[in-house]
Amino acid sequence: MNHAERAKSLFEQGYNCAQSVLGAFAEDVGLEPETAFRLASSFGGGMGGMREVCGTVSGMLMAAGLLYGYADPDDRQAKIAQYERVRELAERFRAEHGSIICRELLGLGEHPQPKAPEERTAAYYKRRPCGDLTASAAQILEDYLAEHPAGK
Repeated sequence: MNHAERAKSLFEQGYNCAQSVLGAFAEDVGLEPETAFRLASSFGGGMGGMREVCGTVSGMLMAAGLLYGYADPDDRQAKIAQYERVRELAERFRAEHGSIICRELLGLGEHPQPKAPEERTAAYYKRRPCGDLTASAAQILEDYLAEHPAGK
């Protein structure tokens, strides 16, 4: 199973969008799945249901940080390179889907009210693009990795 298939499968098992993408890369980044799921748990629904940055993008960028990120606050070049990478990955997602903002991807308007996570039913999965978005974000990162192998 590739990363895209794994991400969509995790979403269909009930994990949020950020958990699904980071979870698909957990082994690659050296995280236990439970740690990946806990780390990403706050970012579903566009950050806790606030419908801001799409959780799939957040999960993709968390994985990218673990794969390529810097730890030395004085390493300016590494920081510049990581920020450029983040913008490139986000732009790839935006180019494919028109936005990186959850509410825009879901067509919810300017100021949707945050609400509790919905129950995962067949109707939920049918009307939401989130499963496909998790697969897309994972594929974007997988493609990036093929183009720019991580040094880990």
